Amino acid sequence: MAILDSITSQEAINLENQYGAHNYHPLPVVLTKGEGVYVWDVEGRRYYDFLSAYSSVNQGHCHPAIVNAMIAQAQTLTLTSRAFHNDKLGPYEEYVTNYFGFDKVLPMNTGAEAVETAVKISRKWAYEVKGIPENEAQIIVCENNFHGRTTTIISFSNDPVARANFGPFTDGFIKIPYDDTEALEATLKNNPNVAGFLVEPIQGEAGVYVPTEGYLAKAKALCEAYNVLFIADEVQTGIARTGRLLATCGNCDCVKKDCSGTPETKPDILILGKALSGGVYPVSAVLANDAIMNVITPGSHGSTFGGNPIAAAVAMAALDVVNNEQLTENADRLGKLFRSLLNDYISTSKIVKLVRGKGLLNAIVINDHEDSDTAWNICLHLRDNGLLAKPTHGNIIRFAPPLVMSEDQLIDCVNIITNSLKNFETK
Repeated sequence: MAILDSITSQEAINLENQYGAHNYHPLPVVLTKGEGVYVWDVEGRRYYDFLSAYSSVNQGHCHPAIVNAMIAQAQTLTLTSRAFHNDKLGPYEEYVTNYFGFDKVLPMNTGAEAVETAVKISRKWAYEVKGIPENEAQIIVCENNFHGRTTTIISFSNDPVARANFGPFTDGFIKIPYDDTEALEATLKNNPNVAGFLVEPIQGEAGVYVPTEGYLAKAKALCEAYNVLFIADEVQTGIARTGRLLATCGNCDCVKKDCSGTPETKPDILILGKALSGGVYPVSAVLANDAIMNVITPGSHGSTFGGNPIAAAVAMAALDVVNNEQLTENADRLGKLFRSLLNDYISTSKIVKLVRGKGLLNAIVINDHEDSDTAWNICLHLRDNGLLAKPTHGNIIRFAPPLVMSEDQLIDCVNIITNSLKNFETK
């Protein structure tokens, strides 16, 4: 089949439906260009992107500094595998460990790979350092988690759609309620073979659930008391999205580039992805100090593409943008403004229950049940008014624009959202 010079939205959708596996249910819009906070469809219509590829595009679409770093490296050396050294990996490893305050990094490609890597590291540490009998290590996870789609990861999901007909599942995981330190402590007391506690600082896919203040600090203290690794999955929440460099920074007043969390909340293992590349290339990372990471030895874990020269160059450029353009501070300031303006609307709304979130990771809860199509129809209306968002769990709409957004653009977007919602107030 010849490559089409131009294609309509419906033609593109038809091709996907005919030749692609039906593993997603996209909003019916076909995008062809992105720049900053905007994307354009194939017919030339412009939209605000209020999903940012699930927080991958924190630095904005096609940021020139990141794209140029990728192009320059792609024209020089793309891949060596880890069979040989390359001249970009070492500098990147030094850069990223200093940036987040850890001794070592294990570079991977996708968020799910990074979670799998963290699981393997914590188990190996449990056997070789903590002294748990082999094959008996347990990892505590939270209900309604989302850590990826691999067989092991869906083994500790409680999403029936993600799990249906994919068994048998992997053992070694204990599920407890999210934001419940009493449940965590009881589980730790009754299970001496726990290696780690894997947690999202904010549950994004579940509907942007923000835990109560102090939850992360209490969880970290319990992990320390029971010699258990505190593992933070910041694939979506990390890298300035929540108005802090990491969501594990909690409610501290610091918005500095080099804040990797207070001692009370700093993870033993930190998982990063998505915005680590600014959305131009798959890059993920697992960071830990030597006492943990040194259990990884030659041959015990690897990836052909993990730590490749393009990934290293792209990640350094992407993190530079976060620092140089003060995206952490911008997310913090605009997030507070967004929630304030939405709360003003919600105070008299019959269709929206509440807005919740941190920084520029927010969601509104529609006053309807999960099986309703109201949130989906609102998103279609938002699209028609020039803003792209997507429902999660039926009656929740997540809002996560690029962090390069200006105040004027944010106010324009809030007007689009509230004007769109007004059409549903009497329905």
